[in-house]
Amino acid sequence: MRNSQNFWDKNAGRYDRFMRKDAAAYEQMYELLRPVVRHKTVLELATGTGLIAKNIVTSAAHIDATDASPEMIAEAKRDNQSAKLHFSVQDMFHLPSADESFDVVIVANALHIVPEPETALSEIRRVLKEDGILVAPTFTHAGNDFRGKGKAFFMKLAGFPLHSKWTSHEYLAFLRENGWTVQKSAVLKASFPLTYAECVKSEG
Repeated sequence: MRNSQNFWDKNAGRYDRFMRKDAAAYEQMYELLRPVVRHKTVLELATGTGLIAKNIVTSAAHIDATDASPEMIAEAKRDNQSAKLHFSVQDMFHLPSADESFDVVIVANALHIVPEPETALSEIRRVLKEDGILVAPTFTHAGNDFRGKGKAFFMKLAGFPLHSKWTSHEYLAFLRENGWTVQKSAVLKASFPLTYAECVKSEG
């Protein structure tokens, strides 16, 4: 995990520029997220520089936005204008939060780069209220065209950590297999297809 940690620490400044290329897809994602978080207590995991949290915080009651990288969190805190938004360094596999603390958990573009996404999902399940919503938008590389596959290859060479390569269909199946019911999904057009998924805990 340390190698990928170094990657994010070194690239905290470049991260926003990298994400700007996908601004249109992210705008769509904010539009989808705002009604979900309206007046809700929200936890965001792998917040990076806080881009998503900052764009939706006016709708939410409160957002705790966390990341494993201290450099990313330092960058995020730098221009945080909202008293409703709190940034902290946390490990998504071992959260300090009590059981059923949050109405909504957001984990964007992270499940495909962590080594054990199943473990992360079980920790999310623990801190999410019984009737809570998990929103897990993720780049789904595998279904991409040749150009996208080439780009993924070069990102890997550059040290960009990439553990799971799902198609959109495989990703939604992965969520279902791990105890989530996908209530809403959409594929947003970005450098890589971005699969947006809203889930609730499956019964049983």
